[in-house]
Amino acid sequence: MSGIAAGIGAAVSIGIFLVKNGKAKKKERAAQREKARIQRQISAFESSRQAITNPYAGVTSLAGLATDLSENLSNPFANLGVATSAAEIQMEQTDIALANTLDTLQATGASAGGATALAQAAQRSKKDVAASIEKQEADNEKLEAQGEQRLQEQQNAEKARIQGIQISEGGRAQNAEAQGAAFVFGAQEERDNAKLDRMAGGLDQARVNASNADAAQSANTSALIGSLGNMAAGAAAGMGGGGSDSSTTTP
Repeated sequence: MSGIAAGIGAAVSIGIFLVKNGKAKKKERAAQREKARIQRQISAFESSRQAITNPYAGVTSLAGLATDLSENLSNPFANLGVATSAAEIQMEQTDIALANTLDTLQATGASAGGATALAQAAQRSKKDVAASIEKQEADNEKLEAQGEQRLQEQQNAEKARIQGIQISEGGRAQNAEAQGAAFVFGAQEERDNAKLDRMAGGLDQARVNASNADAAQSANTSALIGSLGNMAAGAAAGMGGGGSDSSTTTP
């Protein structure tokens, strides 16, 4: 009976081992498949990640906006003329007046000295008038040149101001665009890294599950071997005890 019991016990132990070992192998295969799936997912995700780019690659020089304004400058005093027309007119008028005066004096029988004095006085008067006209014309030209100079200075200053705004705003726009691209890239990298971390965690868990399933199979094998060993030892002990009893009862 002890042999039969031992056989039954062994069969039961083997059955339990097979059931547990089958479950452990199933779990291990499932863990290995999950590990392989996650690994493929990680590889595919890494291969499709955004390319590393230089956000400042599109920045261009704005030096072309700065132009030389010196061509707009001119010397408004370069063409100042001397007011001679009034003097010429005055000299003509003086000559005419002098001739008319001499004719009058001759016709009236006046002395030559009086005619000369009259002519000289008339000439001085005309010269004074001519000088006054020349001064006014020169002053007007000077004021006009000064006004033109101020106008050119203001126009060039305004052009320089507009250029400064264009260069400054152009640089600011380019810098803002580059910073925006860098922000978008960084935000996407954070999301990608977070997703990779989650997948890596799942891969680690799959490895742990596979290792646990393998350890369970080893434990089941050890338990089966220990159980069969104990049953074999018990059966051997029972058979040995039975032989001693028969020898003592023999007459």
